[in-house]
Amino acid sequence: MIQLDDFLYGKMEFPEVFAALLETDALKRLGGIHQSGAIFLVNPDICHSRLEHAIGVAMLIKKLGGSVLEQIAGLLHDVSHTAFSHVGDYVFDHVEEDYHEKVFAEIIYNSQIPDVLLKYGFNISEIIHGTFNILEQPMPLLCADRLDYTLRDGIHGRVISRQRAKQFLNSVVLSDGKIAVNQDLEATWINETFEKLINEVFKRPVHLYANGKMAELIKRFLSKGLLIESDMFKTDTLLLNKIRTNFEGYEAIKSIKQLRGFNEYIRHGKVPQIKNRTLKVLSI
Repeated sequence: MIQLDDFLYGKMEFPEVFAALLETDALKRLGGIHQSGAIFLVNPDICHSRLEHAIGVAMLIKKLGGSVLEQIAGLLHDVSHTAFSHVGDYVFDHVEEDYHEKVFAEIIYNSQIPDVLLKYGFNISEIIHGTFNILEQPMPLLCADRLDYTLRDGIHGRVISRQRAKQFLNSVVLSDGKIAVNQDLEATWINETFEKLINEVFKRPVHLYANGKMAELIKRFLSKGLLIESDMFKTDTLLLNKIRTNFEGYEAIKSIKQLRGFNEYIRHGKVPQIKNRTLKVLSI
């Protein structure tokens, strides 16, 4: 067994397969991918990783009584995110922010993950083709993925407190195999929190600037041959280091950090069009 610890869910024990998966290069890489893209360049407080979110999703599924297979699916669900997370969608013009979903199977099959799963009695096809109702639901429904990033990103973005998030988790239950909330007040709270997260963090102008300018820079370097597509599957730090080896890239990163041209960009630049996200949770 392996014990995992998270500031939202506390300490939980997981089967040995989780320890083995967390030792794969694919999962280790997620520890070097910022959940909120390039926002950390202009707001260092928002610096949590995709791996923290992935572990949180697995822990939430376990907390709600989901199967080990669904817990594994939760741990792996974001393994194909590019460096700087959704910046990859802006680079490759995926307006639905689903680039990582399109390449998920390819990234998984080209990793150590299938062999690790097989060793512990699981088949990767169960993950790729499985249906996991706790992990994923279409909007505006609640699911483990959507709930964890709402609470986690909300805390790091100072939209909500950790204490309030943990209080909300006491109202989360399973109903017909799907996540539900058992109090009207808490259902209203999570809906309002989600809207605040979108408006105050995801759509905050300075955050749009950071992610948009990073996408422009990466796209320009790809067109010049200074970067190649596989560089997008490095960690954020390794990709930044490669960009900075070129003087233009070094100056561009410094420019983002110093918010140069911010007002002009917000008025006239190609500001990222954030995917339309809604949440409408009803209590049971």
